[in-house]
Amino acid sequence: MEKLTVYTRIKGSMEHVWNCFNQSEHINNWNFASDDWHCPKSQIDLKVGGEFSHTMAAKDGSFAFDLTGYFTEIEPYHLLRYNLGGKEIEEPREVVVKFSSEDEFIYVEQSFTPENQNPLEMQQMGWQAILDNFKSYCEKTEK
Repeated sequence: MEKLTVYTRIKGSMEHVWNCFNQSEHINNWNFASDDWHCPKSQIDLKVGGEFSHTMAAKDGSFAFDLTGYFTEIEPYHLLRYNLGGKEIEEPREVVVKFSSEDEFIYVEQSFTPENQNPLEMQQMGWQAILDNFKSYCEKTEK
């Protein structure tokens, strides 16, 4: 299946953007698509083969799920490649995140294999909303 892509442009330093994307204490602050959701728990082992788990939950307690996966390729400050779900999945959903810089901006492009339960447009909008939260958080916390 063809991947969907979302992207953003962030004013800030590559180190700050990279750390915000890959450290639990930052992920908790941006990894949700709307203000009525939050990310109360995040664990990440940033190494090839390392696993991650991010709890995404409605603030009213009506629904929650864990987004899990494992890293397959890491080029610090340039590229993350990971699979969603556990290592036992025969055909995992792949995500590729590219980081690049130009002038005072960091560009983040995230391509992902969509799931087959929700419309593609809805998935793209959800992933873009999360990336937009990421941009806002990075720019707000850049020193």
